Amino acid sequence: MGKFRKTLNSWNEYSKMSDLGEIARRKFFNNCFDGALTCSGIISGVFIIFLAEASKFVPQDVIITGFATALAIGISGLWGAFLSEEAERKKKVSDMKKDMAIMIAKEAVENGNDGKTLLEKAERFATIMASLVDGGAPVLGSSLPLIPFFFGVSLTLIHFIASYLILVGLLVYLGVFLGKISGGGRVRYALHLVTAGIVTLFVSILLGI
Repeated sequence: MGKFRKTLNSWNEYSKMSDLGEIARRKFFNNCFDGALTCSGIISGVFIIFLAEASKFVPQDVIITGFATALAIGISGLWGAFLSEEAERKKKVSDMKKDMAIMIAKEAVENGNDGKTLLEKAERFATIMASLVDGGAPVLGSSLPLIPFFFGVSLTLIHFIASYLILVGLLVYLGVFLGKISGGGRVRYALHLVTAGIVTLFVSILLGI
């Protein structure tokens, strides 16, 4: 228990040193929003086909297409974010070492230290956590609107209505989340994001037409 608490304290210290909180919040919003709108586009496309030919799809088709897209976005985000974060943070540590003339003593390594400064450990921790958020947020945003399609054996209008309600709820939550970060304007941000979802739906309908 003591070791676990020590690990949590170290993580908390690393987060503060690397400004992880601000970065993670930004990545969570951007990528969850991207995932939600991507899923909205997929569902809208299926909805258009459903209106034209209701028997063409079953709920499982939407789930497979949606999750495949969600995983692709998630893997892309995780991989890309890890590489870019790692490169940027290594450069940051290197520049700070040059500016501050930080030297790692050989005695520290001989005494069991892994040879890394506290700053290096903090930046490594931030790279991993930021990558997980970058990869996980779009998967979350893409997956939640797919929940209604797990129920029923045939595709119905109810599936799409429920999915759009979840999507609106998710966009409202993200708007409130963004408003909280900015210190105000939660309703305004929520309306902006819901409008983005509506625009996505109308663009999909126009493309279908």
